[in-house]
Formats: sequence, C-alpha cells, structure tokens
Amino acid sequence: MIPTATDTATTATTTKHPARKPAPTNSILHQPKAVWAVAFACVIAFMGIGLVDPILPAIAESLDATQTQTSLLFTSYLLITGVAMLFTSWLSTRIGARTTLLIGLALIVAFALAAGLSQNVESVIGFRAGWGLGNALFISTALATIVGAASGGASSAIILYEAALGLGIAIGPLLGGLLGSISWRGPFFGTSVLMAIGFIAIATLMKKEPVRPTPTSLSAPFKALAKPALSILAIAALFYNIGFFILLAYTPFPLGLDEMGLGLTFFGWGIAVAITSVWVAPWLTRRIPRSRVLWSVLLLLGVDLVLAGVFVDSVPGLITCVVVGGALLGVMNTVLTESVMAATDLPRPVASSAYSAVRFIGGAVAPPAASLIAGLFTAATPFYVAAGSVVIASIIVIAGHRAIAHIDHEEEDELVEAEAITAGE
Repeated sequence: MIPTATDTATTATTTKHPARKPAPTNSILHQPKAVWAVAFACVIAFMGIGLVDPILPAIAESLDATQTQTSLLFTSYLLITGVAMLFTSWLSTRIGARTTLLIGLALIVAFALAAGLSQNVESVIGFRAGWGLGNALFISTALATIVGAASGGASSAIILYEAALGLGIAIGPLLGGLLGSISWRGPFFGTSVLMAIGFIAIATLMKKEPVRPTPTSLSAPFKALAKPALSILAIAALFYNIGFFILLAYTPFPLGLDEMGLGLTFFGWGIAVAITSVWVAPWLTRRIPRSRVLWSVLLLLGVDLVLAGVFVDSVPGLITCVVVGGALLGVMNTVLTESVMAATDLPRPVASSAYSAVRFIGGAVAPPAASLIAGLFTAATPFYVAAGSVVIASIIVIAGHRAIAHIDHEEEDELVEAEAITAGE
C-alpha cells in the first residue's frame, strides 16, 4: 500500500472541495464508475485467498499428486506475494497506481487461466506463484486508488473498500466449492474471467493520476527490519502465520468433505474473518491495549488449534474449530498489522511490506510441513504443532513488551485501520 498516493489523493479531494457539506448517509452508493470498477476487482482479488481450499483434495486426486505437493499451491502463492511486497511501493510510486493495478490484474488473469489449463500439479504450483505476484501488485494499490477517486470523502471510500474486502474473503471459498464441484479447473477459469472484466472496467473508466507520488526507496523495507519493535512483531507474525496456514491449508484433508462441503465450511470461516477484522478488532483496540489483545488472542487461537487436533476425527467438531479460528484470525490480522504501523515512524507501506515479507515465510512453510508431519505421525499432530507455534508467538509479544509498549498508546484513524485489514489479509 502506498501512503503517499493515498495522502496525495485525499489532500487533493479536500482542496478541490473546501466547502463541501457533510455527505449524506447514503453517499457511499453514489460513487464514480471507476470506484465501482476497483471495488469489483477487489472482491475478486480477495476471493483468491480461500478459493483453492475446497479443491485441494480434488486437485490431488485428478493430477495424481500427493497431499504435500498439493499444499505447495499455498507455498508458491504466499512466498512470491511476500517477496513482491518488498518492491510494490518502489514500483507503484514510479509508474503510478493505475498502471500497477492493471499489471497486477493482467498477471492474475494470465496465471489463473494457465493454472486451469495445467496438466500436472507442478505447473499449477508455478502458475499460483505468478498469481501471487499479480495479487501483491493489485492489493498494494487498490485502497489508495479507491480513497483518491471516491466521492463523499475518505470515510465513505474506506467503508466501501472494507465491504469489498469482506465480501471477497467470504464468498471465495463458496465460489470455489460451487465451481470445483463441476471441475477443479472451474475456480481458476472463473477467477480469470472475472478479473478480465475488472481489467477492462478499470482500463476504460479510470483516468491516470494527475499527481505522481514521491518515489519510495528500494532499500527502505530492508532497513526497516533493523528496528527492534518491527522485528519483534514480524517474528511473532511468522510463528502466528504457521498456525494460521496449517488451519487454512491442511484442514481440508482431514475433513474429508466434497468440494461443496469444503466450500460451505470455509465460507463460514471467511464470514468470521470478515466480521471480526472489520468490526470486532477496532472495537477491541479502543478498549484494550493492542499488545494485550495480541497475546490474549494468540493464546485463544492456541486453544482452538489444540481442540482441532482433539476433534480431528469429528467433522462437526473440526468445522466448529475452523469457524472459531476464523473469528480469532480476523482479529489478529488487523491488530497485528495495525501494531506494525504504530511501531515505527516509518512510512506505513514501508513498515507493512517489510513485516509482510517476514510473516509470509511462515505461511509459505506451513502447508507442506503440516502434510509431512501428518504422514510421519498422526492427522492430529499438525494442529498441535500449529498450537505450539502460536503460543511461541504470544511469548515473543510478551517478552518484547518493553520494545513495543508504545503501540498501546497510538491512536489510529479509519484509513490506518483499513490499511491494516488489507495487509493482514
């Protein structure tokens, strides 16, 4: 995400309409066509988070792949997304948000289509990596673009953006289950078509930015990790993400449901993530210090993951743990990224991209590691490993409290909360 683009666009809007009256309560629905085009593309982009969950077993069966090989669909996607986040600010501040959006969309269209046409799991893994690159470029600039182009001020734009984000996270698994029940290739083709529509809409309706943001240094995210507060939160996020992605990427296999059953299960997960990230997390941090929210929710997530291991042979029990886990993950994603933004005086996208690159390592390693552990021990063991990992994350937060204590006293506005939700998801 690019604060300079957001700040510039927001300032430009304020200057152009200095005497604008407060927007009516329904102004969120009266937006330029370009805003709706980006919002539509946001829904599709965030759908990609849970889209492949319902089809993982089907891909393994159809392409004669092992569970570990199939789980690499998450690894390649997350690894490239994390690495790309180190460079998206540098790129978008030089070529502009609109161009960055279009490149990201074009990559998703091409790689999702190629994944659907693949004849072996290795190809799908490789094309998911390209999809991750496109998603990183798109997501890093979408919020700034909507805020800059929306009418009714930044507040209306943020509400619209968060609605698109929540809708995408929730319906991604459901659409994956519906299309996956026809063929495992369906979700990939569906994403490609929908993103192509988004590309055409943005290319047609969005004008180039009148003001180019201040370029970001290529080395800035790397230097940011030398800051003690940021490094503590990033390492905690790495261990947290191991638990996160074991729950997300490994659970479809022990559940043993068909594509539609998995789609509905992770639809419930997505609804829980969306509700708690958009509404519950901000409510909590207005009442409880951020650091306390972090270690408390991490411990609760550890308990949930232990219960997932206990109920690994019970479909209703495991589904319940998935949905409850989603609610806890939604809080963690937002509060952890919000804490990162408050931890240093660095520009928000610099801090966020450095932190994301580290935490995605945990997400990339977790899915194949979980499958290997399950093969060596029992189906429940990966959940216990995940629980141990999030407990380690909570210990890191508690032990490093002196270095991060100031995050409890930083007040954040709506824009920072929206950026935190984006980076967290």
